[in-house]
Amino acid sequence: MTEKKDNKSPKEPETEFQEVYKAWGSAEAQVVKSFLESHGIPCLLTGLVVQSVHPFTMNGLGEIKILVSKKDHPLAEELLKSRLAE
Repeated sequence: MTEKKDNKSPKEPETEFQEVYKAWGSAEAQVVKSFLESHGIPCLLTGLVVQSVHPFTMNGLGEIKILVSKKDHPLAEELLKSRLAE
């Protein structure tokens, strides 16, 4: 008889994300995302409206939230504050 092997991979730890910035359009969100990623901070972009379908901003509809992992949040916040102060 052959043994059954358990092909389950070990569960990867779940990452908790926090909002670090709100952008009012896709272009601004991409610039901020690129800036953070150039400093080694991975980002996720979330929004209520698909920008390619409705490419406008009105009353928060075009708002895009930029999320980073909880462990990267303090550094990301500091980098954005220093960059926006220039």
